[in-house]
Amino acid sequence: MLRILLFLGTNLAIMLVLGIVCSIFGIDRWAYGQAGINLTGLLVMCGVFGMGGAFISLAMSKTIAKWTTHAQVIEQPRGANEQWLLDTVRHHAQQAGIGMPQVALYDSPDMNAFATGMSRNHALVAVSTGLLQSMSRDEISAVLGHEITHVANGDMVTLTLIQGVLNTFVMFLARIIGSVVDSAIGGNRDDNRGGGIGYFLIVMLLQTVLGFLATIVVMWFSRWREFRADAGGARLGGRAGMISALQTLSGSHESGLPKAVQAFGISGDSSVARLFMSHPPIAERIAALKAQV
Repeated sequence: MLRILLFLGTNLAIMLVLGIVCSIFGIDRWAYGQAGINLTGLLVMCGVFGMGGAFISLAMSKTIAKWTTHAQVIEQPRGANEQWLLDTVRHHAQQAGIGMPQVALYDSPDMNAFATGMSRNHALVAVSTGLLQSMSRDEISAVLGHEITHVANGDMVTLTLIQGVLNTFVMFLARIIGSVVDSAIGGNRDDNRGGGIGYFLIVMLLQTVLGFLATIVVMWFSRWREFRADAGGARLGGRAGMISALQTLSGSHESGLPKAVQAFGISGDSSVARLFMSHPPIAERIAALKAQV
Protein backbone atom coordinates (compact mmCIF):
# COMPACT_ATOMS: atom_id res chain seq x y z
CA MET A 1 0.00 0.00 0.00
CA LEU A 2 2.85 2.39 0.81
CA ARG A 3 4.07 2.32 -2.79
CA ILE A 4 0.67 3.46 -4.07
CA LEU A 5 0.18 6.12 -1.40
CA LEU A 6 3.61 7.66 -1.98
CA PHE A 7 3.00 7.80 -5.73
CA LEU A 8 -0.49 9.28 -5.35
CA GLY A 9 0.65 11.84 -2.79
CA THR A 10 3.57 12.94 -4.94
CA ASN A 11 1.39 13.11 -8.05
CA LEU A 12 -1.26 15.20 -6.30
CA ALA A 13 1.34 17.66 -5.01
CA ILE A 14 2.95 17.97 -8.45
CA MET A 15 -0.41 18.49 -10.16
CA LEU A 16 -1.35 21.25 -7.72
CA VAL A 17 1.98 22.97 -8.34
CA LEU A 18 1.58 22.64 -12.12
CA GLY A 19 -1.95 24.03 -11.86
CA ILE A 20 -0.69 27.05 -9.95
CA VAL A 21 2.12 27.54 -12.49
CA CYS A 22 -0.43 27.43 -15.35
CA SER A 23 -2.45 30.20 -13.71
CA ILE A 24 0.39 32.41 -12.52
CA PHE A 25 2.22 32.42 -15.85
CA GLY A 26 -0.95 32.61 -17.93
CA ILE A 27 -0.47 29.24 -19.65
CA ASP A 28 -4.23 28.71 -19.44
CA ARG A 29 -4.72 31.57 -21.91
CA TRP A 30 -3.97 29.19 -24.79
CA ALA A 31 -7.34 27.58 -24.02
CA TYR A 32 -9.21 30.86 -24.51
CA GLY A 33 -9.63 32.86 -27.66
CA GLN A 34 -11.95 35.27 -29.37
CA ALA A 35 -14.54 32.52 -29.91
CA GLY A 36 -14.41 31.25 -26.32
CA ILE A 37 -12.82 28.07 -25.03
CA ASN A 38 -10.45 26.33 -27.42
CA LEU A 39 -11.18 22.72 -26.44
CA THR A 40 -8.38 21.28 -28.58
CA GLY A 41 -5.79 23.64 -27.14
CA LEU A 42 -7.04 23.02 -23.61
CA LEU A 43 -6.90 19.24 -24.03
CA VAL A 44 -3.37 19.39 -25.47
CA MET A 45 -2.17 21.59 -22.62
CA CYS A 46 -3.77 19.32 -20.02
CA GLY A 47 -2.30 16.24 -21.73
CA VAL A 48 1.22 17.67 -21.64
CA PHE A 49 0.99 18.69 -18.01
CA GLY A 50 -1.05 15.66 -16.92
CA MET A 51 1.26 13.04 -18.43
CA GLY A 52 4.29 15.10 -17.47
CA GLY A 53 3.15 15.28 -13.84
CA ALA A 54 2.65 11.51 -13.67
CA PHE A 55 6.09 10.73 -15.11
CA ILE A 56 7.75 13.29 -12.84
CA SER A 57 6.12 11.43 -9.94
CA LEU A 58 7.50 8.14 -11.24
CA ALA A 59 10.98 9.61 -11.72
CA MET A 60 10.94 10.87 -8.13
CA SER A 61 9.42 7.68 -6.67
CA LYS A 62 12.63 6.07 -5.42
CA THR A 63 13.97 9.30 -3.92
CA ILE A 64 10.65 10.17 -2.27
CA ALA A 65 10.24 6.63 -0.92
CA LYS A 66 13.70 6.62 0.66
CA TRP A 67 13.24 10.12 2.04
CA THR A 68 9.80 9.59 3.58
CA THR A 69 10.57 6.21 5.14
CA HIS A 70 14.23 7.01 6.00
CA ALA A 71 15.11 3.77 4.23
CA GLN A 72 18.78 2.86 4.11
CA VAL A 73 20.02 1.08 0.99
CA ILE A 74 22.11 -1.98 1.83
CA GLU A 75 25.49 -1.36 0.21
CA GLN A 76 27.50 -3.71 2.39
CA PRO A 77 25.52 -6.34 4.35
CA ARG A 78 25.80 -5.93 8.11
CA GLY A 79 25.27 -9.48 9.22
CA ALA A 80 23.71 -12.71 8.02
CA ASN A 81 20.15 -11.36 7.85
CA GLU A 82 21.01 -8.55 5.45
CA GLN A 83 23.12 -10.92 3.35
CA TRP A 84 20.20 -13.34 3.14
CA LEU A 85 17.90 -10.49 2.16
CA LEU A 86 20.20 -9.45 -0.69
CA ASP A 87 20.68 -13.03 -1.86
CA THR A 88 16.94 -13.70 -1.85
CA VAL A 89 16.13 -10.54 -3.83
CA ARG A 90 18.91 -11.36 -6.29
CA HIS A 91 17.59 -14.89 -6.77
CA HIS A 92 14.02 -13.71 -7.32
CA ALA A 93 15.16 -10.97 -9.70
CA GLN A 94 17.10 -13.49 -11.79
CA GLN A 95 14.12 -15.84 -11.87
CA ALA A 96 11.85 -12.97 -12.94
CA GLY A 97 14.30 -11.79 -15.61
CA ILE A 98 14.92 -8.28 -14.26
CA GLY A 99 18.00 -6.38 -13.11
CA MET A 100 19.04 -6.49 -9.48
CA PRO A 101 17.02 -3.83 -7.60
CA GLN A 102 18.38 -1.69 -4.81
CA VAL A 103 17.46 -3.26 -1.48
CA ALA A 104 16.70 -1.04 1.50
CA LEU A 105 15.61 -1.38 5.11
CA TYR A 106 13.56 1.12 7.06
CA ASP A 107 12.65 1.25 10.72
CA SER A 108 8.94 0.67 11.32
CA PRO A 109 6.95 -1.68 13.56
CA ASP A 110 4.45 -2.24 10.71
CA MET A 111 4.83 -5.31 8.54
CA ASN A 112 5.38 -3.75 5.15
CA ALA A 113 7.42 -3.99 1.97
CA PHE A 114 7.18 -2.12 -1.30
CA ALA A 115 8.85 -1.83 -4.67
CA THR A 116 9.10 1.24 -6.87
CA GLY A 117 11.22 2.72 -9.63
CA MET A 118 11.12 3.95 -13.23
CA SER A 119 11.90 0.64 -14.92
CA ARG A 120 12.23 -3.10 -14.42
CA ASN A 121 16.00 -2.84 -14.25
CA HIS A 122 16.29 0.19 -11.97
CA ALA A 123 13.93 -0.53 -9.10
CA LEU A 124 13.99 -0.29 -5.32
CA VAL A 125 12.71 -2.97 -2.94
CA ALA A 126 12.30 -1.75 0.64
CA VAL A 127 11.43 -3.86 3.67
CA SER A 128 10.39 -2.72 7.14
CA THR A 129 12.13 -3.97 10.27
CA GLY A 130 8.72 -4.98 11.58
CA LEU A 131 8.24 -7.41 8.70
CA LEU A 132 11.67 -8.95 9.22
CA GLN A 133 11.00 -9.41 12.93
CA SER A 134 7.47 -10.79 12.56
CA MET A 135 7.75 -13.23 9.66
CA SER A 136 9.67 -16.41 8.97
CA ARG A 137 12.18 -16.54 6.15
CA ASP A 138 9.79 -18.54 3.98
CA GLU A 139 7.15 -15.85 4.44
CA ILE A 140 9.62 -13.03 3.79
CA SER A 141 10.86 -14.79 0.66
CA ALA A 142 7.30 -14.95 -0.66
CA VAL A 143 6.71 -11.27 0.16
CA LEU A 144 9.89 -10.34 -1.69
CA GLY A 145 8.71 -12.45 -4.63
CA HIS A 146 5.45 -10.50 -4.54
CA GLU A 147 7.32 -7.18 -4.77
CA ILE A 148 9.68 -8.43 -7.47
CA THR A 149 6.63 -9.49 -9.48
CA HIS A 150 5.29 -5.94 -9.28
CA VAL A 151 8.56 -4.77 -10.82
CA ALA A 152 8.69 -7.52 -13.46
CA ASN A 153 5.09 -6.84 -14.50
CA GLY A 154 5.84 -3.14 -14.94
CA ASP A 155 3.07 -2.17 -12.54
CA MET A 156 4.53 1.24 -11.68
CA VAL A 157 4.91 2.22 -15.34
CA THR A 158 1.38 1.06 -16.15
CA LEU A 159 0.08 2.92 -13.10
CA THR A 160 1.88 6.05 -14.32
CA LEU A 161 0.21 5.84 -17.73
CA ILE A 162 -3.21 5.45 -16.11
CA GLN A 163 -2.50 8.31 -13.72
CA GLY A 164 -1.33 10.48 -16.62
CA VAL A 165 -4.60 9.96 -18.49
CA LEU A 166 -6.57 10.68 -15.31
CA ASN A 167 -4.51 13.81 -14.65
CA THR A 168 -5.28 15.02 -18.16
CA PHE A 169 -9.04 14.69 -17.75
CA VAL A 170 -8.98 16.05 -14.18
CA MET A 171 -7.22 19.22 -15.39
CA PHE A 172 -9.45 19.43 -18.48
CA LEU A 173 -12.76 19.03 -16.62
CA ALA A 174 -11.67 21.33 -13.78
CA ARG A 175 -11.01 24.15 -16.26
CA ILE A 176 -14.19 23.55 -18.27
CA ILE A 177 -16.38 23.46 -15.17
CA GLY A 178 -14.38 26.29 -13.57
CA SER A 179 -14.97 28.54 -16.57
CA VAL A 180 -18.70 27.82 -16.57
CA VAL A 181 -19.05 28.36 -12.81
CA ASP A 182 -16.91 31.51 -12.86
CA SER A 183 -19.10 32.97 -15.63
CA ALA A 184 -22.31 31.91 -13.86
CA ILE A 185 -21.35 33.71 -10.64
CA GLY A 186 -20.36 36.85 -12.49
CA GLY A 187 -16.61 36.32 -12.81
CA ASN A 188 -14.81 38.48 -15.35
CA ARG A 189 -12.36 36.29 -17.18
CA ASP A 190 -9.41 38.08 -18.71
CA ASP A 191 -8.79 36.28 -22.00
CA ASN A 192 -5.18 37.38 -21.98
CA ARG A 193 -4.45 35.78 -18.63
CA GLY A 194 -6.62 32.65 -18.69
CA GLY A 195 -8.86 33.61 -15.77
CA GLY A 196 -9.08 35.79 -12.69
CA ILE A 197 -8.68 34.92 -9.01
CA GLY A 198 -12.21 33.47 -8.79
CA TYR A 199 -11.55 31.17 -11.72
CA PHE A 200 -8.18 30.18 -10.23
CA LEU A 201 -9.70 29.22 -6.86
CA ILE A 202 -12.54 27.28 -8.46
CA VAL A 203 -10.14 25.34 -10.69
CA MET A 204 -7.81 24.47 -7.79
CA LEU A 205 -10.77 23.23 -5.71
CA LEU A 206 -12.21 21.20 -8.59
CA GLN A 207 -8.81 19.77 -9.48
CA THR A 208 -8.38 18.56 -5.88
CA VAL A 209 -11.87 17.04 -5.66
CA LEU A 210 -11.73 15.40 -9.10
CA GLY A 211 -8.21 14.14 -8.35
CA PHE A 212 -9.53 12.52 -5.18
CA LEU A 213 -12.32 10.81 -7.16
CA ALA A 214 -9.81 9.64 -9.77
CA THR A 215 -8.17 7.72 -6.94
CA ILE A 216 -11.01 5.18 -7.29
CA VAL A 217 -9.67 4.14 -10.70
CA VAL A 218 -6.09 3.92 -9.44
CA MET A 219 -7.16 1.82 -6.45
CA TRP A 220 -9.12 -0.54 -8.71
CA PHE A 221 -6.01 -1.07 -10.81
CA SER A 222 -3.95 -1.63 -7.67
CA ARG A 223 -6.34 -4.27 -6.33
CA TRP A 224 -6.37 -6.11 -9.63
CA ARG A 225 -2.58 -6.19 -9.86
CA GLU A 226 -2.24 -7.46 -6.28
CA PHE A 227 -3.71 -10.81 -7.24
CA ARG A 228 -1.11 -11.15 -10.00
CA ALA A 229 1.67 -10.13 -7.63
CA ASP A 230 0.46 -12.71 -5.08
CA ALA A 231 0.62 -15.37 -7.78
CA GLY A 232 4.16 -14.25 -8.60
CA GLY A 233 5.12 -14.33 -4.93
CA ALA A 234 3.81 -17.89 -4.71
CA ARG A 235 5.77 -18.88 -7.81
CA LEU A 236 9.05 -17.32 -6.66
CA GLY A 237 8.83 -17.89 -2.90
CA GLY A 238 6.41 -20.79 -2.59
CA ARG A 239 2.63 -20.85 -2.34
CA ALA A 240 2.68 -22.04 1.27
CA GLY A 241 4.96 -19.16 2.21
CA MET A 242 2.77 -16.61 0.40
CA ILE A 243 -0.41 -17.87 2.08
CA SER A 244 1.32 -17.95 5.47
CA ALA A 245 2.61 -14.39 4.97
CA LEU A 246 -0.92 -13.16 4.20
CA GLN A 247 -2.27 -14.96 7.24
CA THR A 248 0.35 -13.25 9.38
CA LEU A 249 -0.59 -9.89 7.84
CA SER A 250 -4.26 -10.53 8.58
CA GLY A 251 -3.45 -10.23 12.26
CA SER A 252 -2.33 -6.62 11.81
CA HIS A 253 -4.66 -3.63 11.85
CA GLU A 254 -4.08 -2.54 8.27
CA SER A 255 -7.37 -1.44 6.74
CA GLY A 256 -6.13 -1.01 3.18
CA LEU A 257 -7.55 2.50 3.14
CA PRO A 258 -5.42 5.64 2.82
CA LYS A 259 -5.58 7.95 5.85
CA ALA A 260 -6.82 10.76 3.59
CA VAL A 261 -9.81 8.59 2.70
CA GLN A 262 -10.44 7.58 6.30
CA ALA A 263 -10.53 11.28 7.20
CA PHE A 264 -13.73 11.55 5.13
CA GLY A 265 -15.40 9.00 7.38
CA ILE A 266 -15.04 6.16 4.86
CA SER A 267 -14.07 3.03 6.73
CA GLY A 268 -14.92 -0.61 7.31
CA ASP A 269 -15.95 -3.17 4.72
CA SER A 270 -18.69 -1.15 3.03
CA SER A 271 -18.98 -1.02 -0.75
CA VAL A 272 -17.87 2.63 -0.67
CA ALA A 273 -14.81 1.81 1.43
CA ARG A 274 -13.88 -0.98 -0.98
CA LEU A 275 -13.63 1.54 -3.84
CA PHE A 276 -10.72 3.24 -2.05
CA MET A 277 -8.84 0.10 -0.95
CA SER A 278 -5.40 -0.28 -2.51
CA HIS A 279 -5.39 -4.03 -1.73
CA PRO A 280 -8.17 -6.62 -1.87
CA PRO A 281 -9.26 -8.12 1.47
CA ILE A 282 -6.67 -10.62 2.64
CA ALA A 283 -9.26 -13.42 2.82
CA GLU A 284 -9.92 -12.99 -0.92
CA ARG A 285 -6.21 -13.05 -1.70
CA ILE A 286 -5.71 -16.24 0.28
CA ALA A 287 -8.73 -17.85 -1.41
CA ALA A 288 -7.33 -16.94 -4.85
CA LEU A 289 -3.99 -18.56 -4.00
CA LYS A 290 -5.64 -21.71 -2.66
CA ALA A 291 -7.71 -21.95 -5.85
CA GLN A 292 -4.59 -22.03 -8.02
CA VAL A 293 -3.90 -25.44 -9.53
